[in-house]
Amino acid sequence: MFDNKTLLITGGTGSFGNKVLDRFLETNIKEIRVLSRDEKKQDDMRKKYSNKKIKFYIGNVRDYSSIRDAFIGVDFVFHAAALKQVPSCEFFPIEAVKTNVLGTENVLNASIRANVKKVICLSTDKAAYPVNAMGISKAMMEKVFVAKSRVINSDETLICGTRYGNVLNSRGSVVPLFAKQLKNNQNLTVTDPEMTRFIMTLDDAMDLVLFAFKNGEQGDIFIQKSPSCKIGDLAKAVKKLYKSDVDIDIIGARHGEKNYEVLMTKEESSNNQEFDEFYRIHSDNRDLNYEKYLSKGDKRISEFEDYNSSNTKILNVDEIMKKLLEVAEIKEDVNLWLNNK
Repeated sequence: MFDNKTLLITGGTGSFGNKVLDRFLETNIKEIRVLSRDEKKQDDMRKKYSNKKIKFYIGNVRDYSSIRDAFIGVDFVFHAAALKQVPSCEFFPIEAVKTNVLGTENVLNASIRANVKKVICLSTDKAAYPVNAMGISKAMMEKVFVAKSRVINSDETLICGTRYGNVLNSRGSVVPLFAKQLKNNQNLTVTDPEMTRFIMTLDDAMDLVLFAFKNGEQGDIFIQKSPSCKIGDLAKAVKKLYKSDVDIDIIGARHGEKNYEVLMTKEESSNNQEFDEFYRIHSDNRDLNYEKYLSKGDKRISEFEDYNSSNTKILNVDEIMKKLLEVAEIKEDVNLWLNNK
């Protein structure tokens, strides 16, 4: 499906961008463009892959003029650029708006101007019933791409998105922090052991994006049926993998944290299509003629519940360990640590 095509990844020096390169560089894809503002990470990636199919573009999604030309000649876009960490967005909410909301508008406008065929926007479970600035900005990002999808013909540019939970070992995830703490013989710091979080690997995230790419219609949001875990059990699983006897300190919730995360709201559940491993949330394409809805609404909403990290399958400690070892970097780090002990 990418044969002789050009793919652009915004925020392409991040974990997701590296996974895309790992997945597609050895295929018949014509070109992969990495668009980001980080010169150092681009240089690291250039040296790591040393592949002529990769083209690097310095630009910031906040600045339309800095990214516009990177989209010329592009067939498909994966929009991954974002501010992702809850605490930093909580203290600097306007910065989250500039990148996650206005940046998305710029990416979509650049894509439409360049006649890009498909744009997949990457969102997060924190966008559903958001309580923190990061989640609110991502919820607005979803509203922006759904709104844009209503006014552009899908034959010209198809716009859809994905929403997923915590990616193991990605930037800002807790597993590398736990590993660093126990290697330094420090206690593991857990916010609340009963908190639940969806967990997935980068391969899972990649599979979700590709499913959306193949099956997406204008304005759709796709989510993956994912397991979750309790944060206390995740800490125990990391300890067990690294054969560590450090203690676990309960420190309390951080700024803007929820007890559990939601991947699909109750309201969205009435408008979804179920697949074996995924859900498709169809775009609400009603218009601004509200009068006709005063006498007719959706009676089904009360029949549904949200899909959250406390009512999905919750993994036990051994199952979490198995999931962690699906991540090659974690498995390699564990083996290296145990061999050097």
